[in-house]
Amino acid sequence: MNFIVFPGQGSQKIGMGKKLSDNFTEAKEVFEEVNEALKFNLTKIMWEGSESDISLTSNAQPALMACGVAAFKVLSKLKNKNVKQLANFVCGHSLGEYTAMAVSEVFSLQNCAVLLRLRGEAMQKAVPVGKGAMAALIGINVSQTLEIIEKVQVHGICDIGNDNADGQVVISGDEEAVKKAIELSKKNGVKRAILLPVSAPFHCRLMEPAKKVMEKALNDIEFNTPLIPIISNISASPETDPIILRKNLINQVTGTVKWRQTMDYAKNIGVKKITELGSGKVLTGIAKRMLPSISAESLENPEDFNNIL
Repeated sequence: MNFIVFPGQGSQKIGMGKKLSDNFTEAKEVFEEVNEALKFNLTKIMWEGSESDISLTSNAQPALMACGVAAFKVLSKLKNKNVKQLANFVCGHSLGEYTAMAVSEVFSLQNCAVLLRLRGEAMQKAVPVGKGAMAALIGINVSQTLEIIEKVQVHGICDIGNDNADGQVVISGDEEAVKKAIELSKKNGVKRAILLPVSAPFHCRLMEPAKKVMEKALNDIEFNTPLIPIISNISASPETDPIILRKNLINQVTGTVKWRQTMDYAKNIGVKKITELGSGKVLTGIAKRMLPSISAESLENPEDFNNIL
């Protein structure tokens, strides 16, 4: 029983995907196809741009997706297996759910790139710069977090954006409310509470304008039945119905990313291996902490594939 997982925003960095592109034709073709779909040279930003360029939400989202799909194509080629032979389930963190849908052929790579470019732009425009914030709370559970954010609603919207792992919750909302929540959390014994360097407050009610944009865009494209079940961020359960998959992507814009529950699901069904494809090792780290008895690996650069070669 295997999971393939794809990272979300925050895992981007300059140079990501270049070694794969230089060493594997399959990866190079993915990046060229994404550039063509977007009608601009995204890989130039990925490989030669600045940190601020690649961190821009509208660049980071399609770039991370391209790296994930490229790594998948390399893995598929080297093992001579399709996604159904490589994994039982596929999922991704936030934008990574789009990557999961691309590799399971719910929609095309070109559509995925265009959707994520639009998603990034819509999420950025939904809230004026400086109005929203996100913070990571370390050493706290969801029920404790809910108690804290309930007390700060008088200062504005504050929601759970990501339920990432045991003792790791990310809150999102109006800057004043988030900062008040940080103050309260420190008084309630939280180990660490850190404002995150993000350009917008993702996965909270402030993203409602972006949700409307994505609802229209997602309703305009065809959704196919996935080749293997996709674990949804919204439900933390496997889905194969195209109608539900579309609805989940729409609701995901303002909803909580339930990654802790996704890892709990993996444990409950007896998953033996989790493979993270694309930039970084964030999800691999969470898997190793939450499911220490399973095998967890990240495949990003050519050397990571040496054991397969």
